[in-house]
Amino acid sequence: MVSIPEGPFEMGASGTQALEDERPLHRVTLDAFMMDVYEVTTAQYGAFLMATGRTAPWLWETVSPVTHSDRPVIGVDWYDADAFCRWKGKRLPTEAEWEKAARGIDGRLYPWGNLVPTKDIANFALGARFSYSQVLMPVQSYESGRSPFGLYQMAGNVGEWVSDWYGANYYERSPEANPSGPENGQFKVLRGGSWSDLPKYLLTYGRFKLPPETRNSYIGFRCARS
Repeated sequence: MVSIPEGPFEMGASGTQALEDERPLHRVTLDAFMMDVYEVTTAQYGAFLMATGRTAPWLWETVSPVTHSDRPVIGVDWYDADAFCRWKGKRLPTEAEWEKAARGIDGRLYPWGNLVPTKDIANFALGARFSYSQVLMPVQSYESGRSPFGLYQMAGNVGEWVSDWYGANYYERSPEANPSGPENGQFKVLRGGSWSDLPKYLLTYGRFKLPPETRNSYIGFRCARS
């Protein structure tokens, strides 16, 4: 894990290029926290299954530790991700923590800076041309695409569950200090974009929402700790 220092950063976006739920650009101040450097792998998740007897995720037969040990686990819903992090003595990051870890404090558009993604710094835009079992990359790939705090693949490879419930207008009323999302909702927030997404979905401030029971081939996660 890597330590993310306490202090403020600018969250969200401004202007006509940003979607409504990504606005406004606003100041957020977070306590110090720690974040996994890498996405959780199938090998790590396999150890969790062995220890707990939890039901294996969707697609496990084709992306198991036997063939994809160093690839990010996929096919996990929000509850699976939450349970794994708790088992490790950690938790899912808040949406604000995730964005600060990806963006740093200079307001960059992508984890590596403001230049649009290229194939040597992120795994993205593969769409339906390939099978998910072929396109997932090892979690230690793309060193040049690391975030300011040294985290790998905060854009692309797999989108990542965070702890927050989704609120379309949450930024308009969220507290400045340690926001953690609405108290309840219908959807959970997903961050980072995936191997199937176009560059515009890899932005550090991009927000996505899905029912927490969703399992598919482009969602994974990483954990945090206070």
